[in-house]
Amino acid sequence: MTIKQFADLCGCNPQTLRYYDRVDLLKPVRVDRWTGYRYYDEEQAVAFVKIKNLQRAGFTIGEVKALLDQDNLAVRKAFDAKIAEEERRLEEIKEIRRSYQSEMDEIREKISKAREMISQAMERYDPQEEFGVGAEEYGRMVSDVSALFEKIDTSIPDGLDLDFDENQNRRDFMNDPDYGIVYEKHGWRNVKEFLNEFCELQDGGEYALLFRVDEAKYADSMAIANVALMLLLSRNPGKKKSLNCDILASDDGLNHFWLLKKK
Repeated sequence: MTIKQFADLCGCNPQTLRYYDRVDLLKPVRVDRWTGYRYYDEEQAVAFVKIKNLQRAGFTIGEVKALLDQDNLAVRKAFDAKIAEEERRLEEIKEIRRSYQSEMDEIREKISKAREMISQAMERYDPQEEFGVGAEEYGRMVSDVSALFEKIDTSIPDGLDLDFDENQNRRDFMNDPDYGIVYEKHGWRNVKEFLNEFCELQDGGEYALLFRVDEAKYADSMAIANVALMLLLSRNPGKKKSLNCDILASDDGLNHFWLLKKK
């Protein structure tokens, strides 16, 4: 039978048979060496039905190949195992549906907590001495932070981490082999002394800001982190970038800063 005749017998498109040939599921009995035409035997329709139904049931090509030479008992057992697998998956989806709303409520509560903590920290903070930022510019920053949280609250991104436990594990960018130091400053009094030396960021870059500060500054660490990030965002408009900021208390009472970039 020609491929067209065999496709009509099986009720499929010839393109399906060419695909089965390409992936070694159902090979023609003969291919004309001059024309390239494929020819099939009527008996191969039985194999086609097996392949079609196994694929419809969700078996992979490899699994189908393994079952092609098996008897009907083995195929039925494979179907039973597939049914059990799908039933387990269905129960898993049902459980996800049941827990969906509680997890959504939990993450929204974390967002609300984060918004309140950051808002309070920024409201009581004066960035003039540290960053040289005036009241008007700082007011815009506070509004931008609030707008960001409003956006997050209405569309929560995947992987959002809003755990504010002080004992949570921090990412160690300094010892991360994927990051390298591109700027550092030590023994400084205020960030405004060196801000212009590192504020120009590369489009598409992934950066980490690391501060190790004295006790007085550490008390305002949340506000300092947000102001630093907002300043970098405002000075690099239109650029795609990823920014992280980590502030810890200094071990030697001096202020230290590193800017790291993903390699």
